[in-house]
Amino acid sequence: MKGLAMLRIGEIGWIEKDRPACGPRDAIVRPLALAPCTSDVHTVWEGAIGDRHNLILGHEALGIVDEVGKEVKDFKPGDRVIVPAITPDWETEAAQRGFPSQTGGPLGGWKFSNFKDGVFGEFFHVNLADYNLAHLPKGMSLEAGVMLPDMLSTGFMGAENAKIQIGSSVAVLGIGPVGLCGVAGARLRGAGRIFAVGTRPASVKVAKEYGATDIISYKDGSTVDQILDKTGGTGVDAVIIAGGGPEIMMDAINVARPGSVISNINYFGSGVGDKDVIPVPRVGWGFGMADKNIMTGLCPGGRVRMERLAEVVMNGRMDPALMATHVFKGFDKLEEALLLMKDKPKDLIKPVVIVEE
Repeated sequence: MKGLAMLRIGEIGWIEKDRPACGPRDAIVRPLALAPCTSDVHTVWEGAIGDRHNLILGHEALGIVDEVGKEVKDFKPGDRVIVPAITPDWETEAAQRGFPSQTGGPLGGWKFSNFKDGVFGEFFHVNLADYNLAHLPKGMSLEAGVMLPDMLSTGFMGAENAKIQIGSSVAVLGIGPVGLCGVAGARLRGAGRIFAVGTRPASVKVAKEYGATDIISYKDGSTVDQILDKTGGTGVDAVIIAGGGPEIMMDAINVARPGSVISNINYFGSGVGDKDVIPVPRVGWGFGMADKNIMTGLCPGGRVRMERLAEVVMNGRMDPALMATHVFKGFDKLEEALLLMKDKPKDLIKPVVIVEE
């Protein structure tokens, strides 16, 4: 079978591999719709998780079940499915402690394009199909559905981890697709004022549609100064970090008020200096004593998570298809879509590749 792979750091290409084998509780799926992610860019061109050789990329997919193991009960060949970006091993100790995305060690639930071939192949393997696949609802567009596996799940987690309450003030730092979902998640959780930090016209438009009340542009000066000015110097109740380099943590802590939560959903592809660190402002953090709490997490996966996200979309709470600014037709367009995500033209939010209608 053919797949688009990371050949080594800084290089991608099409390769041939054997079709994956199907275990008794697993499924083999062929792609229906795919979406490249900034995580793929970090992985390939920054070497953020180390070198990988001939590893098929991709972790955002809708698919059609091609084969199931003999113990799979809820899925059959031909079913159209949502494939979570994170496919935990649900019987492990980490899952039982409430951290299924970390099964097998830190980030262990992230199998696709990390230590296992991803979804950018003509076929791909899904472990524990009954627990890690969800049926694609009839009537959901492919452009909307392919946003669920990672963008919605991660963005909404940002709002969940931020402990947003009714009327909370929230700053979302970065309004790429995952940040836009953070904006939508903040509104769904009842936030009052939502500051969205970004400048791209396409993202600004969708941010307002999803519930942003204030747009903050770094072109107009320090984002910290702007947010503090608009809040009378108090800062915000919650911060969602959804983009930026390592210094973005400085901004997040400096705009957070005491008692706030800083929820990070950003993939830091690199750190600062020889020690590869994420800097924290000593004074802004109250010398470590300001009751400003940092939460992190990896995109929640699994069947129930996908089913609940589908309920949000099917009941009209938000339209994730608004983020699909560039739609390609055909599996062979995947490389073009990934390179577009790397180059990030101003009119891009998210590219989507429709493999089958």
